Amino acid sequence: MPLLVMKFGGTSVATLDRIRRAAKRVGREVANGYDVIVIVSAMAGKTNELVGWVEETSPLFDAREYDAVVSSGENVTAGLMALTLQEMDVPARSWQGWQVPLKTTSAHASARIEEIPTDNLNAKFAEGMKVAVVAGFQGISPEGRITTLGRGGSDTTAVAFAAAFGAERCDIYTDVDGVYTTDPRITSKARKLDKIAFEEMLELASLGAKVLQTRSVELAMRYRVPLRVVSSFEEYDPNAGTIVCDEEEIMESNVVSGVAHSRDEAKVTLLSVADRPGVAAAIFGALSEAGVNVDMIIQNISEEGRTDMTFSCPTNQVARADRCVQEAREKKLINFHGLEVDSDVCKVSVVGIGMRSHTGVAAQMFEALSAEGINIKVITTSEIKISVLIDRKYLELAVQALHDAFGLEKSG
Repeated sequence: MPLLVMKFGGTSVATLDRIRRAAKRVGREVANGYDVIVIVSAMAGKTNELVGWVEETSPLFDAREYDAVVSSGENVTAGLMALTLQEMDVPARSWQGWQVPLKTTSAHASARIEEIPTDNLNAKFAEGMKVAVVAGFQGISPEGRITTLGRGGSDTTAVAFAAAFGAERCDIYTDVDGVYTTDPRITSKARKLDKIAFEEMLELASLGAKVLQTRSVELAMRYRVPLRVVSSFEEYDPNAGTIVCDEEEIMESNVVSGVAHSRDEAKVTLLSVADRPGVAAAIFGALSEAGVNVDMIIQNISEEGRTDMTFSCPTNQVARADRCVQEAREKKLINFHGLEVDSDVCKVSVVGIGMRSHTGVAAQMFEALSAEGINIKVITTSEIKISVLIDRKYLELAVQALHDAFGLEKSG
């Protein structure tokens, strides 16, 4: 029997009415001849509420108990979804992560999936179960404790199940109707993409697009799991949404597929760093151990034997970065004269697999920004991406200008 994985996010199961609506979509796929694994998130707002209770109870909480509490939201949704399907005469059963079992590492609150044995669920499908409703976001550690995969982890759960069970497709039901060329809230010209390559989606997800969790796209790309992003609030249409797939499945596309942005960025500069072999490793090794998510990096020679080192990171990690490099200086691991922080910047990026075979994309991007009087502070590139750091007040203008410059309102 062919198998589908269907994942419903928090807004898609926020109320009993929405659970019923989601269940009807599942029932339609069962009627079409599929066995279905449904992955559910907690009802919208529930995880935040549970996290708040944990933090109020124990500010320096035990991560194992944190996982025990915050994973409970998905358990409730899974049970309600299974009951709803049973009321529709669809043979369904709910499964918590430990019952599958979804085996993870022991890194509580940010565990990684290690294995999903298929025997338990396949045995139940063989006995006549048509739908397995699995609580997303959770698993079980080697020590037998409940673990969670980090915020947005239900996307990763869904892709992992699709890979493990050889699903025909993994449908991600959410509150948007697909992947757009940019944020529709910034420009009305944003266009929904019918297809996007895994690599492009991975870049967009890592650069601030909130449609899919980055780890889920990584998994889908590694195991070649076809993904479909589709709205749970629109009427049924088998061709709706955006397919995330192999590059070879896209006949022709624009050179640039999308414009992404990240609003809350900061530019940090270490002034007059002693320039010697290993200094970069000392700086960024310490930042990594402190959990600072460094993105752009540039190094300039400022004077004989000294250099300025600039990097970007999320604004909420600036204090941690500052403390980290000051401690490294006190330990004489690095030597620098001062620290400058610009917290009023943002990152804007253009992404497209077409960049591999087309020249002039960077020049076109910089000309479009220059025409709007937007100064570029930092630039970084990859094979299919160009990112710039600019003043935050120009974010919307930059996104609109780049969207227009690359003609993204037009199909490929």
